[in-house]
Amino acid sequence: MNHPVDPYPAMTAWPESDRLALERAARLLEHPGVAIRIANRLGTPIEWAIGRLPAGVLTASRQAIETALAVAISTIARNDEGASRDIWHKVAAGAVGAAGGAFGMAGLAFELPVTTTVILRSVADIARSEGESLARVETRLACVNVLALGGRTKADDGADSAFLAARVALADALGGAAQAFAGQQASGIVAPAVGRLVKLIAQRFGIQVSHKVAAQALPVIGAAGGAILNVLFIDHFQDMARGYFTVRRLERRWGPAAVDTAYRDVVLNWRVGERAPAG
Repeated sequence: MNHPVDPYPAMTAWPESDRLALERAARLLEHPGVAIRIANRLGTPIEWAIGRLPAGVLTASRQAIETALAVAISTIARNDEGASRDIWHKVAAGAVGAAGGAFGMAGLAFELPVTTTVILRSVADIARSEGESLARVETRLACVNVLALGGRTKADDGADSAFLAARVALADALGGAAQAFAGQQASGIVAPAVGRLVKLIAQRFGIQVSHKVAAQALPVIGAAGGAILNVLFIDHFQDMARGYFTVRRLERRWGPAAVDTAYRDVVLNWRVGERAPAG
């Protein structure tokens, strides 16, 4: 009697719950970026809008993000109890977006750093709900790392997995920053390691931000539009966080090598024609 071939041999010993968790994580992490969500919901011609942004807007927004990230490393929330409060953070992001949208492009200098901080708080909350200890520096840096997920760079275009490509690209910088903090070295030594990580993350985060800023630059957006944009924006990174910290939870149980192989198997099966699982 012929038995069906398991499409995921690396997960043969895994319970069904872990298999489904990894499939769902992969679906979230390989999901199209925030630009698609904005375009689908608002009908915004993203590429057209980006080409008409005022000079210097994207540069200024990335500088604000780098500042927010540097501060967030030391201020991210500590452990508490209960499930992650995704809806509460969406409400907070929407309120900030409404305030920024009311002022148009002039509100970006205020709105982007605050939105980034709200996103990081939500990411930390999700990390905690997946069993991470926010008291650990490595976990807190991993929270910041989520902001680099969900958008391909030109260097990633040939990769089978956007998530794995981003993770590899940031691995050295993430490890260096974690070691610097763990060793409690002098600030003059720690700062360059953290600065390198922040720069790499800001570059990738900037891809997502550019689409949000382009949509927000349209004169018809206003306060309501700004709120919607921010909800779409944080929803995207909540998905990235849920997928990323699910992968990390499975790695703690089955080992990074086994999870990496299983994740690649899932993505490969999608690439050869199988549909991603609904969820």
